[in-house]
This record gives sequence, structure tokens and C-alpha cells, in this order.
Amino acid sequence: QVQLVESGGGLVQAGGSLRLSCAASGYIGSINTMGWYRQAPGKQRELVALLITSGGSTHYADSVKGRFTISRDNAKNTVYLQMNSLKPEDTAVYTCKVAQNSGTYYWGQGTQVTVSS
Repeated sequence: QVQLVESGGGLVQAGGSLRLSCAASGYIGSINTMGWYRQAPGKQRELVALLITSGGSTHYADSVKGRFTISRDNAKNTVYLQMNSLKPEDTAVYTCKVAQNSGTYYWGQGTQVTVSS
């Protein structure tokens, strides 16, 4: 059974930084993409950052480009989201998603990020 466990969320002042981690346990097989999504109260979930494992390309939502960085530690089966220059509008529940080449995907439980002004 694959589980994704997130950590690193919390309360930070505007302009501050946080690093989210998403560690996969269990045999996860061949991974196609690893991504971070967020959902703010009253809003739809949106893709924040995506890493395509084949080739290592990354994609970001326009609202976070230049501030957020997605990365991966293969040895630890962990994906990170470094968030800098945080803004109050970044406040949301952040969730990681890992998709296998087979099409199967897994979600983490989510971690709250709150940015105060």
C-alpha cells in the first residue's frame, strides 16, 4: 500500500519561506509525475507545481513562478516544494500527488499553509 505523508506546513508571515515535503512509503513503482496542488477556502483545487520525472521538466502556476520550486530526492522517494516570498493569497491546504506510468495515482493527506499579512 502506497502512502504519501506531507510535512512542513504552518503559519508564516508574508515574505517568509516554507518547505513542504511529501514522502512516499511502500512500493510506488515507476513514477510519471509528482505534483503539488492547493485548495483555498471557497476555491477549486489548483495545480501549483508539477515535475515530470522523465527528463525532469517542471511546470508552475503563473501565480507562483519565480517564488516556488519543486524538486525530488530519488533516494528518499520524496518530493519537495520550496516556497519563498510567500503572500497571504498563498494560504491554502497543499496536497501532493504522485502518478505512476500505469495511470494509478496517489494523494497525500494535505498540509495547511497560512500566510499572515
